[in-house]
Amino acid sequence: MKNVDYIIVGLGLAGIHFCDVLQKKNKSYVVIDDASQHSSIVAGGLYNPVILKRFTEAWKADEQLQLALPIYKRFEQMLNVKLDYKIPVRRLFNSIEEQNNWFIASDKPNLSKFLSESVITNTNKSVEASFGYGEVNQTGRIDTKILIETYKKHLVDQNVFINEPFDYDNLIEEQDHIRYKDIQTSHIVFAEGFGLKQNPFFNNLPLDGTKGELLIISAPELKIDFVLKSSVFLIPLEDDLYIVGATYEWNDKTNIVTQKAKDELLKKLDSFINCDYKVIDQVAGMRPTVVDRRPLVGRHEKHQNMYVLNGLGTRGVMIAPYVAQQLYNFIENKEPLDKEISIERFLKKE
Repeated sequence: MKNVDYIIVGLGLAGIHFCDVLQKKNKSYVVIDDASQHSSIVAGGLYNPVILKRFTEAWKADEQLQLALPIYKRFEQMLNVKLDYKIPVRRLFNSIEEQNNWFIASDKPNLSKFLSESVITNTNKSVEASFGYGEVNQTGRIDTKILIETYKKHLVDQNVFINEPFDYDNLIEEQDHIRYKDIQTSHIVFAEGFGLKQNPFFNNLPLDGTKGELLIISAPELKIDFVLKSSVFLIPLEDDLYIVGATYEWNDKTNIVTQKAKDELLKKLDSFINCDYKVIDQVAGMRPTVVDRRPLVGRHEKHQNMYVLNGLGTRGVMIAPYVAQQLYNFIENKEPLDKEISIERFLKKE
């Protein structure tokens, strides 16, 4: 029988950041994951403190950025990979009214350090942007696919990774601990993403997954070195490749790519670029989204050794370090959870 402090189920962004907290605190753990959930793998990976549809600050953006960015830098050193690509985000303006709304927002105290005060004139003949752009500061992209692949290898090398589906029937509660097959633990944390819907202990929580699809295009004439936000995001990679995304589909709960999503993305892309391009790839994944757009963090009502860390939605790169630290402090230091993320907000309504 192997004894550990924690079992973590799921190795997306939530699982990785909880592992990191445990490692810093010298806690022992094992991770069980079968790569069935794709949302972190196919994510655009942007960190952006501003909701560009409404020109408002994202939830706890400043606090989350200050916590997250040093962690990703440390991951780069530990895993010996490039993860954090510092790149500005520019919002394409479609009217004078949008320009004015931007200026109003940039004067607000909580947004002034994130929003540029001037309109950037478009000089790229491949982009239709006659009203110019507004630029967001403190933005970038985390390569989530490389992060998950290399962190998984890191765990394998430490002999703390089990590559298999989690079998809930093998979970046995015994007084003050939990037994799973040949592992005994004090705590189990479910960080399964949309897979939580199959979890008999937490499937009552209102996790309403949103399917997202992305395209990868090759556009040698485009030549932009910033993230362009219009009706969709256009994110530059290397070698004239770009991510185009993403769609939001609430009814289809599969990871299968669709022609409908491809057509939607290309129609939106064609509305603001006018150069030739070629679609190279298309990917899909289920975002673990919640009705109130806040994460799901906390302890099971009856099973006191079971916890959930989920619901990161579209901003997991920024949110994951924050909620991982919150859950650890809740379990180990008995600190109350932020009420906005605690699952108590739903349990009390039952």
